[in-house]
Amino acid sequence: MENNTDNYYIRLCLQQVETKLKRGCSGEWTTYDFDKLSVEIQEATGVSLSVTTLKRLWGKLSYQHMPAMTTLNTIARFAGYEDWRDFKQQADLPVAENVSAENHLPKEDISTTDHHSISSDLPQQDKKHRWYTWWVLLLLLIAGAVWWWRGRQPMKKINATAYQFSSNKMVSEGVPNSVVFNYDAAAAGDDTVFIAQTWDVSRKVAVPKDKHQYSAIYYIPGYFKAKLMVGEQIVKTHDLLITSGGWVALCEKTSPVPVYFKKDEFQRDSVLSVDVPLLQQYYLYDQPEPAPVRFVNVQDMGPLRNDHFVFETMVKNPKNDKSAACQLVQVLLLCKDDVIVVPLCLKGCVGDLQLYGRGSSVSSKVADLSGFGCDLDNWVPLKVEGKGRRLRFWVNEKLAYEMDCPGAATDIIGLQYRFFGPGAIKNTRFIQDDRVLAL
Repeated sequence: MENNTDNYYIRLCLQQVETKLKRGCSGEWTTYDFDKLSVEIQEATGVSLSVTTLKRLWGKLSYQHMPAMTTLNTIARFAGYEDWRDFKQQADLPVAENVSAENHLPKEDISTTDHHSISSDLPQQDKKHRWYTWWVLLLLLIAGAVWWWRGRQPMKKINATAYQFSSNKMVSEGVPNSVVFNYDAAAAGDDTVFIAQTWDVSRKVAVPKDKHQYSAIYYIPGYFKAKLMVGEQIVKTHDLLITSGGWVALCEKTSPVPVYFKKDEFQRDSVLSVDVPLLQQYYLYDQPEPAPVRFVNVQDMGPLRNDHFVFETMVKNPKNDKSAACQLVQVLLLCKDDVIVVPLCLKGCVGDLQLYGRGSSVSSKVADLSGFGCDLDNWVPLKVEGKGRRLRFWVNEKLAYEMDCPGAATDIIGLQYRFFGPGAIKNTRFIQDDRVLAL
């Protein structure tokens, strides 16, 4: 019974994690989704859970043992609780660890004691709690049976040609940018119709079947997969590129609407910088946590692809009293349906890094990523090369790591730099054969 109780609490906590992550049904998650979850857990709790550990929790990998208490404490903290014990105490459904009086009796006493007399001696409140617990377990079994039965039912086939879906941007480039989605979903019948603005279908919004327009605002440039859904099925999808119109510097502290810095405040010649005085000017510095500063540049880069390129840049994250302890910096090469994430941090913090590229994820828990440790108080040169299936990374002109990438090659559409506290970048460019694209 105790193991069943623990399993119940684990399932409940994982559901809350899924809701917070907003990446849709976990049954459809790929390694990329678990990698994203690993990164967000690390950012929120300071603890790194590997993709393998997360897959075991969600049943993607076979594992017969209960998760370690460190793992349970971490997912509970990510869900918004102090630790695992606090989560269990605050769970919506209290489940008693000992649901029968027999659990308190020696085996020899159970065989010779009248069960009715034991029950009648229990306090009235305990008996109610006991019956309540059994009813809850019964309802859980029924719900599980219904879920299993529904999962075995064939999904109704939908004729995608009966639907129309397109979109129009209100401005050609820059953010914020409103987008009007045009759709025709009259063929949906009794099914609910949704529009998902991105690849993340959990962020879908129900729209009326008898209407034809839905508007939304995009606050951060990027490449998105907009989807028209009928029930849980995707019937139409199209690419949506929200370009930046050059460099955009912002702070996500005020999510969902970020603070945008003016170009003449952060861009001078070839250097982009958000420093302490600028953060103070926007009342973003004197906060308990370092301000999440982002530099973003998204545009049509022509034939530039992630299997044939060289990327070069220099970054700096000056230490100050509002910097993150490890001065973690992430450089993201944004691609269509993909991303390359390069971490940089202090040398003493390289034991908790995650490198990602084209469908392949590498954790410092199982690989040597010490080459990404550096002195971010000074300018750090970073170079990334994509050649065929291989990605190579240089930090301070030394090869830091190389990896094989199983993912299909695709177009590069932009960059995003992530700092926690003040940050600066310069000398950013892509090289492809004789072509140089300076940003």
